[in-house]
Amino acid sequence: MAQTRPGPGFRTHGGGAADLVSLTGALDAQDANPGVRRLRAWAHEALAVKGGERALDVGAGTGSQTRELAAAVGPDGHALGVEPDPGLRAVAEERSAGTRARFAHGDPLALPVPDASVDVVWCERVLQHLAEPDRAVAEMARVLRPGGRVALLDTDWATTVLHPGDPEITRALASGALTGAANPYSGRRLVGQATAAGLVVDDRGCAALFQDHRSVAWPIIGMLGDSAVRRGLLTEAQRDAAYATLAEAAERGGLHLSVTMFGVVAHRPG
Repeated sequence: MAQTRPGPGFRTHGGGAADLVSLTGALDAQDANPGVRRLRAWAHEALAVKGGERALDVGAGTGSQTRELAAAVGPDGHALGVEPDPGLRAVAEERSAGTRARFAHGDPLALPVPDASVDVVWCERVLQHLAEPDRAVAEMARVLRPGGRVALLDTDWATTVLHPGDPEITRALASGALTGAANPYSGRRLVGQATAAGLVVDDRGCAALFQDHRSVAWPIIGMLGDSAVRRGLLTEAQRDAAYATLAEAAERGGLHLSVTMFGVVAHRPG
């Protein structure tokens, strides 16, 4: 479960080398999450990318999915990852050396691709960062050729579940997840956004992303607790008592912290 922050556009690490290392590490951890891997596998199967096709990865990050698309389209195809953060783009290019994946600067609201020129679009955990996600989905529809397919995968932070503890207190803690993203309900909005952009929804999927039940993810829990106190939902004493309950649960292997990602696969009608 990655921390996010609000903003009108896409993520940029906005700092030095240490910030880039932290962000890259967070993205690598997400790549390894079993829930993310399951949802990606479903989406790739539903997209059924073919050799020779042109693929676009919107918000490529470290390039893991751009490389996946490049392998699928083969030597006769083309896979481009669009990433506005120069640091992440450099990481993606370094990791993709020797592959057919290519990368370019670009914004999800103004993709550097002509109309109706792409067979496949991949967009994962990008829309949650955008204040105008509908515009981004419409932009993806613009670049798709008739019959082209798109996979939209994103988190719905309102599905954050934290246990054990007093239900009212854990609910207040979990609500802090909604304050960290520009578009925190992104997952539930994907179907409507695709339809509004003129796309036909072909399939839907979801996967729960779990944190380790044997240890407390203190950076995440601390963010949630501080947010709840700052917004007056909990006192510091209530927060600290909740922390103790969670720590005890982790010691006996009984902690639950999860959030759900949703996916939509759709196509542009001919």
